[in-house]
Formats: sequence, C-alpha cells, structure tokens
Amino acid sequence: MAAQLLLMVPALGSFLFTFGTGVELIRFASLRAVLPGGGRPEATPSVEWGAALRDPRVLRPLAVDLGLVALFVLQHSLMATAPVKRWTTSCFGVLQRSFYVFCTALALQLLMRYWQPVRHGPLLWNACTEPWDTWVPLICFILHFIAWLVIFSVILIFDYAELMGVKQVYYHCLGMGDPLALKSVRAVRLYSHLRHPVYLEFLLVLWAVPCLSLDRLLLAGLFTTYLSCGHSLDQQDYLYLRAQLDKKFLVFSREEAAYGDLLARNGPAPGKES
Repeated sequence: MAAQLLLMVPALGSFLFTFGTGVELIRFASLRAVLPGGGRPEATPSVEWGAALRDPRVLRPLAVDLGLVALFVLQHSLMATAPVKRWTTSCFGVLQRSFYVFCTALALQLLMRYWQPVRHGPLLWNACTEPWDTWVPLICFILHFIAWLVIFSVILIFDYAELMGVKQVYYHCLGMGDPLALKSVRAVRLYSHLRHPVYLEFLLVLWAVPCLSLDRLLLAGLFTTYLSCGHSLDQQDYLYLRAQLDKKFLVFSREEAAYGDLLARNGPAPGKES
C-alpha cells in the first residue's frame, strides 16, 4: 500500500507543474498582449510587406516560432495516438496520463520561454494609438477575463483531477481500476470527440488583441487550425453536455433550496445578524 501511495508524488508533482504552466499561459497569451507594460507590440513606422518578408529580422523569429508550435503540436498529437498510449502505459502504468500532461506542460513551457516576438515587421491592425488606445485594450482585457473564467469553469465541470491524471492514481491506490471505465458510454464518446473543451474561448484569447503582430498571427493561425481539426462534436455530444449541465444546475438549486429551508427553520447565524 505504501508503494502505491508513493505513486501520488509524481502525479501531484505533474499536477502542480501543469497548474503553474497554466498561470504562465495566462501571462503569455493575455497579459503580455493586452497590457502596455507586458510586452505588447509598440507602434512602429509602416513597413512594406515585401521588404518585411525578405528581412532576416522578421523571418528568423517566425522560423523559431513555427518550430516551437510544431514541437507542441507533434507532442500533443502523437502522444494521444493509440500506439504511443500503449507504449507509455507499458512504461509508466497508471502514471501514463500524468506523464502525458507533464509532457504537454513542458512543451508549452518551451514554447513560452523561447518565443521570439517580431519587432521589425508590420502590424496587421493597431488599436494602440489615439483615439482607441484606452477603450480597445480595456475591451480586450474584459473579453480575455471572461474567456479565462469560462475556461476554468469548464475545466471544473469536466473532471479536472482525471484530466490531470491524479484521479487515475488515486483509484489505483484504492483498487478501483480506471475511472474512465466507470463512466457511461455517452461520456466516453464525448471525451473521444472533445479533445479541446475550451475551443471558442481559447480562440477568443488568441485573436482578441489590440495589436496583431506577425508572430501573434502565426500563433493564432496555427492554433486555430489545430484546434479546428481536433474539435469534432456532433448533435449527440451537445445533447449529452446539455443534460449534464442541467443535472449540475439542478443539484446547485437543490442545495440552495435546502440552505434556504435551514435558514427559515433556524434563522441566520449569530455572527451574521445585523
């Protein structure tokens, strides 16, 4: 039993590393692009497209960025294929999901650490000048805040402990097997289609920026293509999602009603009386 409990250490370590990567992703994808002091592209004199596409100061960063995105996409896709899953399961056992999540977070860390902004190229649009330099970045900030709020809400609705690989190890320690085997056929079908449950929200984060530089265009365009290829929900999946959301809202409403009945019978807590 003690040896099984030791498996929780790498699982929790992977979870914490992934959580930190998620916080860094917010800074990289949102704060850096929206806030003036966060690395947002500055207004530059107009540059001809023909000259920009021949300028090594533009082509070199784009080549590095393209390689970083390709590295992430290859890791995220190849490690999700059945042959690689079987190989990693034979090597890591119940830690297979934690290993996959850790590798994904590591690939994201490499992308964010070595990302090269294009500082000498043209901007596709620039709302950082008068009279839009105040309210357009503010609108983008509000949109990003709402998008990340929805993203984390969706992650909580979906079983985030299972997504991060912690639940698999916990169930293994209790001798309960794979938690996915306990889910309904409709849930397994949904998970096979829904590789990216925050598709629209993440696209909003990628594109809703006050200044669109060439490196941001490359990032947004490649990830839009990649997420579109992995987003294959159909009508049955949407019906299942709607049913699950209705169940959760019903549970919340019952808890709210039960708390209201308790207050009606016993009155408010003494510390909350005015």
